[in-house]
Amino acid sequence: MQIGQLATLAGVNIQTLRYYERQGLLPEPDRRASGYREYEPETVALVRFVKRAQELGFTLREIGELISLRDNDSVRRPEVRALAAAKIEDVERKIRGLSAMRTALRGLVDACSCGNGMSACPIIEALDEPRANQVRAHAASVPD
Repeated sequence: MQIGQLATLAGVNIQTLRYYERQGLLPEPDRRASGYREYEPETVALVRFVKRAQELGFTLREIGELISLRDNDSVRRPEVRALAAAKIEDVERKIRGLSAMRTALRGLVDACSCGNGMSACPIIEALDEPRANQVRAHAASVPD
């Protein structure tokens, strides 16, 4: 099948397929005499596998590992489990980070009293804080 057919059946665009090829996730397709790529029907399942793994948060490098394990029954179970467990830890770390961001943003929103006659916005001030600290530190380091 040609690249457009594969893209339609797999639910991705043509550029995605070319990118996956460059990343080594898809085998190099045969070429017709015309130069067009000719994909095997099982490539549809492989592309869908890649997309499902991406939806679960796996990186393309990790997906490459999963693909190699997918094709090797003797080693796949413990290694796939280890990759999934590592991904769970990664997701939990990201959730903790997002939770901390949410808490910080809630604090800023709660501190904001828009329309209460304050000239300064606490949200803008908090976002500018590193810059203000840099300016103060630079001013303090410049001799009089």
